[in-house]
Amino acid sequence: MGKIVITEFVSLDGVVEDPGGVGGFKHAGWTFEIDRGEDGEERRGLGQAPDRSQLLSRVAIAVAEYKLRETLGTEALLLGRITYEEFAALWPSRDGEFADKFNSLPKYVVSSTLEDPEWNNSTVLAGDVVEEVSSLKRELDGEIVVHGSIRLARTLIEHDLVDELRLMVYPVVLGSGERLFGELSDKKPLRLVDTRTVGDGLVIHTYEPVRDPGQGERHVPEMIEAEPSSYLPSGPERCDHRGSHDPTGGGRDVSRAMAAPQEVARRALR
Repeated sequence: MGKIVITEFVSLDGVVEDPGGVGGFKHAGWTFEIDRGEDGEERRGLGQAPDRSQLLSRVAIAVAEYKLRETLGTEALLLGRITYEEFAALWPSRDGEFADKFNSLPKYVVSSTLEDPEWNNSTVLAGDVVEEVSSLKRELDGEIVVHGSIRLARTLIEHDLVDELRLMVYPVVLGSGERLFGELSDKKPLRLVDTRTVGDGLVIHTYEPVRDPGQGERHVPEMIEAEPSSYLPSGPERCDHRGSHDPTGGGRDVSRAMAAPQEVARRALR
């Protein structure tokens, strides 16, 4: 049985539109604005304008490491047509560990209009979305990962087809743009199963649907220290959405810090 995983870059106000800067959104590429520039090495007091390698902040390195590990654990991609076409125009011409894995994966694109997909290993799912994806879950094993694909993601959430939701939350309020969560027919309880702080400002939340409200797992937030990676190619591509880094611990202090205000709230309600 396959596992549907939705993974998204998201702002504090829930915007997921065009984090990579390939569309016409007025905040296109907003994730790179946070990773680079004065938030990188220059802010740390080098006293001179940084070169391109210095502009790759510790946050960007940690994000790249996380996305690489995520991709290496992927068995297939499930994409909406717009995201598929954006990826198909970008990734086939690239190489490196992330690109090689990404290009080799089986790709399933949900579309009623796409007839001749050019990206290798691509299959069009042109029928009813719920039936097609349900069938795909039965046929495949491992993680079937949804990147971007906002309308598809909303449909999967609405019909309880999502097994895991990974939200990489950036410390910015965009104020406009497409948001991941639209109107639903009913509430969707989720269980927080993992929290990681990445670099200096990002938080990755991992959720699972609560299909049995009586069960839950306790988690300890983890800190990820970003270190330069041998997985990352040189040049301007280094800030693309790639990679992963194994956590190095240190989460207990964060857990205690989070627990303090919760205890205050519990006492106030007694």
